[in-house]
Amino acid sequence: MKKGTLAFGAIALASALVISGCSAADDGNGTETPQFEEGTTMAKLAEQGSIKIGTKFDQPLFGEVGPSGTPEGFDVEIGKLIAKELGISADKIQWVETVSANRETFIQNGTTDIVIATYTINDKRKESISFAGPYYLAGQSILTTKENPAGIQSDADLVGKQVCSVDGSTPAAKLAEIGAIPVLFKTYAECIDPLKLGQVDAVSTDNVILAGFAAKDDTLQVVGTPFTDEPYGIGVGHDDDAFRSFVNDVLEKIYANGDYRAAWDATAGKVLPYVNPPAVNRYSN
Repeated sequence: MKKGTLAFGAIALASALVISGCSAADDGNGTETPQFEEGTTMAKLAEQGSIKIGTKFDQPLFGEVGPSGTPEGFDVEIGKLIAKELGISADKIQWVETVSANRETFIQNGTTDIVIATYTINDKRKESISFAGPYYLAGQSILTTKENPAGIQSDADLVGKQVCSVDGSTPAAKLAEIGAIPVLFKTYAECIDPLKLGQVDAVSTDNVILAGFAAKDDTLQVVGTPFTDEPYGIGVGHDDDAFRSFVNDVLEKIYANGDYRAAWDATAGKVLPYVNPPAVNRYSN
């Protein structure tokens, strides 16, 4: 899997970064609140003081509902950091369970304002929504039981095998492409029991997601090496260039000031090694 590296020249200037289109005003209590250009998504969200963020509820390390009843994980922490730059506190975030198959729909119909949900950037999805980022580079891999009766060690071993994944995901499409027999559910958590019961030979999705399941269950293991590149992005409304630029600015700011690393260490970093985030891709279409 390719590992992204920071553009260190840009980081040298990042301490002076000002979030685009944003100024600050005193709220009368000595607290500065952001001010945005009228008519922008940022202005709307800042004025209402709340934001709806779509994320996964079933993926350890990135987005999983914990004992608190609210989702926890790396994607959740990134969402909180973006909300903070809008002047929105964590308790004013509405977390919306968002599965792979409904991510674009939720952005399009306003169910969510943004989606941060192990969401791979690809050209097909760009036809209906826009992406900020990427903020992480993952890669598709394979989860088996430690007994691994089918002897699966690589994507070549998946040909003709029953492999569980999630409907509407890029890993599911890749499985069909390489000749596996996809067994699809709504969420990845639903794949675990069929795997342990021998009803499927393996589970396949991004390595970081699988590592979370393996970390919680010592009968499971991640095998082989990643066989795709999966750049995770943050989904926003189609052609909302100002909002996309704002989120990209936030990402570059948190890369530079240490907030990104702190979010990683507190969540996925408990299991996975830290890798410098990839450079933001400010594509124009």
